[in-house]
Amino acid sequence: MKVPSTPPFRQAAPRGLCTDCGVSRMADASACGKACQFIKPDYPKHEAYIHGRAAKDTGDERFFGVSRAMYRAALRPAREGAQWTGLTTRFAERLLETGAVDAVLTMVPDADDKWRPRPAIITDPADMQHARGMRMGYAPLLALLEPALAAGHRKIAVIGIPCQIYALRAIEADLGFERIYVIGTPCSDNTTTENFHSFLARLTDAPDTVTYLEFRADYHVELRFSDGSKRLIPFLKLPLSDLPPDFFPTTCRTCVDYTNRLADITVGYMAGEGEQWLIVRNQRGKEILEALGDEVSLAAPGSRGQRQSSVKGFVENTRLAAGGLPLRRMPNWLRGIMAWVMPRVGPRGLEFARARVEMKAAETVLHLRREEPAKIKNMVPEHVWNLAKPYGIASEENERTDP
Repeated sequence: MKVPSTPPFRQAAPRGLCTDCGVSRMADASACGKACQFIKPDYPKHEAYIHGRAAKDTGDERFFGVSRAMYRAALRPAREGAQWTGLTTRFAERLLETGAVDAVLTMVPDADDKWRPRPAIITDPADMQHARGMRMGYAPLLALLEPALAAGHRKIAVIGIPCQIYALRAIEADLGFERIYVIGTPCSDNTTTENFHSFLARLTDAPDTVTYLEFRADYHVELRFSDGSKRLIPFLKLPLSDLPPDFFPTTCRTCVDYTNRLADITVGYMAGEGEQWLIVRNQRGKEILEALGDEVSLAAPGSRGQRQSSVKGFVENTRLAAGGLPLRRMPNWLRGIMAWVMPRVGPRGLEFARARVEMKAAETVLHLRREEPAKIKNMVPEHVWNLAKPYGIASEENERTDP
């Protein structure tokens, strides 16, 4: 079956902090000033517009954003070629099948590189199979909005990462669509496709045969190969210290939204404990989930362990990295011991997800202070300051806008 094509795009307008969400390639490139997450994000405003209210600053909403319900979930049966069980693409497929949407804006693999994301407009439910699996890199998803409108699509679904979805929500009211369903995936550490290939080459002598890679919530990276074999690598044995300083760009080291707070439904894995993690945020998200009926196995997410020591260790390492100091590498003899210990005593389930969100909050502030100090005042939302505060990271003079 032919992979859906991509319409031609304008050149991206030059920007500073930018993940090329696609807005700068639209007819009005100046819309970036309104849409960009990396300029002056206003999550309470957009949450109130999208979800009917802003996130609470208590309970799990302070970590994950507005939530009607959270689940540990799995699609039954799992779809071949999916990153987990295939929920994300099945949600969109079902919206097309029922006529709830005319088109889905999403990513498919590039013809010359299976890991490179390429934006595509999908109108045939069967074509959603091409969107299964992980891509690594940047692609102008929102540049599809104008071609979708020009093709007569008025009810659409968008599958995107947080920086893309924030921009979409900021300009949504001006676009002219009748209805937009947003299926969001978490994201915190993206990189270029070229960098990703160099990372694969550090993990295996046969990078071209890797068909699947996932950072799992049990503190392992899973690799699958074209011959059907698998390999698990403990996080602590990953060659992260060997990566160049710019492997993760400043945008991804200063992300203020890991959990895709403005999506109708977030589909991730961090709190899934081997399955998927759903956050239903509003009525549209509820409709998306209910449309699959008993195709989805649902359970309450678990939560075990204590995150504080893990987050404190991460914060200290990040302070050193953001200060330009060399990080100490764990001795090889200790790595094996810690790799055995962490899955057994470290945070798991929701506690694992809380830890990751706090780590990103601390990382955002510390790296901005070093690389873009003038942007902190406008770029760091209140919820990020609140998450970083328990770890000794408070705003300094001229770093915060008055509420």
